[in-house]
Amino acid sequence: MADTLVEIRGLKLEFSGFDGVSRVLDGVDLTLKRGEILGIVGETGSGKTMTALSIAHLVPNGVLTGSVLFEGEEVLTKSGGALQRFRAQRLGMVFQDPTTNLNPVFSIGELLTDAVLVQKYGIPGWKLLPVGRWFNRRQRQQAREEAIALLDRVGIPDAAHRMNSYAHQLSGGQKQRVLIAIALAGNPDLLIADEPTTALDVAMQAQILRLIQELVRERNMSAIVITHDLGVVARICDRITVMYGGIVAESGTVRDIFENPKHPYTKGLLEAIPTDQVERGMLRGIHGAPPSFLKPPTGCRFHPRCPARMSHCHLHPPAVARIGPTHETACYLYTDERHA
Repeated sequence: MADTLVEIRGLKLEFSGFDGVSRVLDGVDLTLKRGEILGIVGETGSGKTMTALSIAHLVPNGVLTGSVLFEGEEVLTKSGGALQRFRAQRLGMVFQDPTTNLNPVFSIGELLTDAVLVQKYGIPGWKLLPVGRWFNRRQRQQAREEAIALLDRVGIPDAAHRMNSYAHQLSGGQKQRVLIAIALAGNPDLLIADEPTTALDVAMQAQILRLIQELVRERNMSAIVITHDLGVVARICDRITVMYGGIVAESGTVRDIFENPKHPYTKGLLEAIPTDQVERGMLRGIHGAPPSFLKPPTGCRFHPRCPARMSHCHLHPPAVARIGPTHETACYLYTDERHA
């Protein structure tokens, strides 16, 4: 499709260890359109982050199979300089913990200026920071001005002065804004934000989410937001992908998922959200624990915990059933299939 930015088909990811082979992704299908914000939700270990890292081909110790198309180009076959340029110029990534993702040895100005220089001029990634010495004075000055403009855009007050600050001198919200600025240094087509509001207070969470929304519109980007917080996806996302045990359990628009959830796992996640309509002590959860990737359940991976499981759910993985134009789920409750 002309408006499709990312198309993932049959994505599988395996890691080999002393205990055997763990398949952490098992046939993931996902589509992201231009200008769209997609939320990926699910419990810890459901495969959310691994799916996002696969788009950037950032799982060097894993075996990836399937297809990841970025504007029609296969990402999984890229390597060397082509892969590095793709990551630098097409993707921006905001990782979960800003404290551990900002090098404490270098100032914010050095980190951000070097990001602009590397992503704009393509200095090899093995060069050690600071990389400024590899450029002439005009290039360094231009990159510094761009870095200050980025800090100002993401809401850092007195941006020029803050260029001299170090990570430990910034608040949690300011660190997250700096990470977003670094992610934007290459003017990417796709912004991937992995738990961007973790450990932030409610007011700061709202500001960061609003900033991501504004940047997507301004820069005509797409964004993937990975989160455990369904309130986050309800606030800023256009579509939602619900993952469980390395598979996609359900996908649809925000309205599809919140007003008409189909998969029992999605229903369980929604029922676990505290609201003012739920009486004290009546909050429901999902019994049991996520599946092991070394020895996953046969058939539907959710069937050991599913309150609606049927006698054949353990035999084969269910096919994806289309509920509506934008709504799909992988559940035997919505397909006549009995034996795959």
